[in-house]
Amino acid sequence: MTETWEPGKEGVLELPSGRLVRGRGLIRPIPAGPRPVFGLYLLGNRPAPVAWESRWVRWRDFGLPADDADTLDALMEAWRRAETERVEVACWGGRGRTGTALACLAILDGVPPAEAVAFVRAHYRRGASETPWQRKYVARFRRPMA
Repeated sequence: MTETWEPGKEGVLELPSGRLVRGRGLIRPIPAGPRPVFGLYLLGNRPAPVAWESRWVRWRDFGLPADDADTLDALMEAWRRAETERVEVACWGGRGRTGTALACLAILDGVPPAEAVAFVRAHYRRGASETPWQRKYVARFRRPMA
């Protein structure tokens, strides 16, 4: 069964494969419409419980993930699930950490690392991946070998 987002809706990024992922800031109310099936939350502290499956990656505001292996595993899970499920990626503001994670998902989907931030800025949010170290993290991010 496929339960993906509707293309063109608020915060929905379409990856080259056609996978749809919604990015958002938790500071704002959840958008109207269907709820996520899976949420990936990028925060310095454990998020409040939600009514859908979720995963937390410890990631402080304006920083980088605390655990690269856990982050890669979480991003791979989100990317796989986005093929048939409504996946949401969110941080507090929906720009820096969310944009960085979305750029990494774009790399997993085949976008070259050197182009991933520009791809997300063009198709999700202009200010995505806010800091120089977040952009460097994306530039060095690689899809694991199968």
